[in-house]
Order: sequence, then C-alpha cells, then structure tokens
Amino acid sequence: MLQKVSTDKAPAAIGPYSQGIIANNMLFASGQIPINPATGEIEGTDITAQAEQACKNVGEILKAAGTGYANVVKTSCFLADMGDFAAFNEVYAKYFTEKPARSCVAVRTLPKNVLCEVEVIAAL
Repeated sequence: MLQKVSTDKAPAAIGPYSQGIIANNMLFASGQIPINPATGEIEGTDITAQAEQACKNVGEILKAAGTGYANVVKTSCFLADMGDFAAFNEVYAKYFTEKPARSCVAVRTLPKNVLCEVEVIAAL
C-alpha cells in the first residue's frame, strides 16, 4: 500500500503529483525547486540561495515522512547551468553529509525557470 507524504512546510505540488510517496519503507520524494513555501515565490536569484531553499524543502518532506538527510540513499540533481556545479556542491554538501549516491545533470529548462531541482529517495 502506498502512502502519500504531504506537508505545508514545503511547496505544494504544482502539477498532478505528490510531494512524496512511501512504499516498502522507502520515501520517494518529488523534485524540489527553490520555492519558499511561506510566500509561494522563488527564493533567491543565484545558485547558492536557490540550492539552499531546494535543500530545505527536501528536508521538510523528509521530516514529514519521519526520516532525515542521513537516511537519503540517492539524489537526483538538476541544474540549469553546469557552470553552477561547484557552487551547488558547496550547498549540497552541508545537507547530504552521508554522501548518498547521486546523479547531477544539466537540463535545458526547469519549472518556473529556476536554477536547480533536487529529488531524493530515502530509507525510513
């Protein structure tokens, strides 16, 4: 049985999907972009500020599912510009200290023209 994860401390889904799904003691979280859930607006204009907000949003979904950053087993990171890779990594490393498996790719465009998106799979 699948269980939906939802919290108002992370941005609401902007499409036909859930913030996260729990299945087989694993959380599969949808990608998080740097929307400030309190305002609904994009937080920051540079990769550092946007990565901070995206990682904080991920943290709130992890918390709502009863887990945390230390239990993340895989991340998928999407950047609008691979030139932001080093700055993104500096922020990312503060949150994902256990160094989960990761994919990081540059994409042509992200929702709302943000600079990054982060999604995770975590153990409960």
